[in-house]
Amino acid sequence: MRRIAMTLAAGIAVLLVAACGGTGGDGDATTGSGTPAARPAKLPPATITLWVGFTQRELGVVKGVVKQFERRNPGVHVNVVGGINDDKIVAASRGGTAPDVAQSFSADNAGAFCKSGAWIDLRPYMRRDGIDDRIFPPAPRSYTQYGGVRCALPMLADAYGLYYNEKLLRQAGLDGPPKTTDQLVEYAKRLTQRNPDGSLRVVGMDPVFGWYENTPASMGPMFGGRWVDEQGHSTLGSDPAWARLLRWQKSLVDWYGYDKLVRFQSGVGDEFSSSNAFEKGKVALHVDGEWRTAFLADEAPNLRYGTAPLPVDPAHPELYGSGYVSGSIVGIPKRAEHTEHAWALLKFLTTDDEALVALSNGLRNVPTTASSTKAPGLKPDEKFATFIKIFNHPKTTTTPTTPAGSAPQELFNGFVTKWQAGRVSDLEAGLKDVDKQIDAQLANATGSQVP
Repeated sequence: MRRIAMTLAAGIAVLLVAACGGTGGDGDATTGSGTPAARPAKLPPATITLWVGFTQRELGVVKGVVKQFERRNPGVHVNVVGGINDDKIVAASRGGTAPDVAQSFSADNAGAFCKSGAWIDLRPYMRRDGIDDRIFPPAPRSYTQYGGVRCALPMLADAYGLYYNEKLLRQAGLDGPPKTTDQLVEYAKRLTQRNPDGSLRVVGMDPVFGWYENTPASMGPMFGGRWVDEQGHSTLGSDPAWARLLRWQKSLVDWYGYDKLVRFQSGVGDEFSSSNAFEKGKVALHVDGEWRTAFLADEAPNLRYGTAPLPVDPAHPELYGSGYVSGSIVGIPKRAEHTEHAWALLKFLTTDDEALVALSNGLRNVPTTASSTKAPGLKPDEKFATFIKIFNHPKTTTTPTTPAGSAPQELFNGFVTKWQAGRVSDLEAGLKDVDKQIDAQLANATGSQVP
């Protein structure tokens, strides 16, 4: 899974406004009030469709787990379609043929799916079947609902941490990973190697936002930044943690030289290629998700590396061990034809520990129930275990679910791109202006007044 956000998400909330019309679902799946009927003792024969974003080898893993569901439910066949993005999910929500179950890599869009009614509320089914959402840790529990509507459940998560090249650290006389942001700067400078002309040969830690998995979302927990206040208003300008993060990041960018970092990045491989900069030893310290362990095993099996939580602000040592979490969400489109079958499949993929362990072992993503992260069948791996711990840490956070999808994230990402390039003269004023833009965006998505 990888996959921090999708640029198309900014327009999803607008497109889904028209998606809540129409009917769907099994004729006998709900009562007239919309409450699901009594759970059937046995699902009747049917062919249902599951849309997922996975492709190639990963799609094969999903299909293998779905076969387990089919064996448990004779007569039910699941047509698994891979390579689906949120554009297709939105189009199906607006009209035409929808899948029975849809999986999205963009948890940011849960707010849009829930608010529009494009995905049905799962709470009645959960109550009927005795499923408490506290089986999920707080972060995935948060990013699968909006406004009192739980229209999705989490199916595997991404947790972000620090990868470090053990050989390069040893050569620089460094023992173990850095735990504070001050130490991270010291490590980055000692690990950096330059060519005779001053260009960068090995980068200790590339701090540029927008490169690989470097984003305000993945790095914000290092300083404990809060996204919104109790009223749901953006707090980028009022929470000093964000200014501390950006000043810390910019100071390291300036030490390297922004233009030199850009040139370095143009000379290394794409993130999801076998020429990935960390895999090739071009970067010593690296922000990435748990899935990188699978890529390293396949593409760089001889690389000696370790994993650790991201370093944190020295003023907040209690944050160490936590991080940022996002992940896949799964829901039932309102136009689904077989709602009861869809719920049975969705429940299997998101709450059955055996299914989650099989998915995690095959995809190397974090299983999303608290019990599945401790299941004996989970493939042992010291480096992967780091991300399980980050996922379960009580201070681990995620980005807030909004009816505007990832549009607020896109606004902030655009601002930090200008900031790191030296095109922002007043940081505090700039952050407050981004707050105003985000609040206006959210007000427009909810139909409320701009505060």
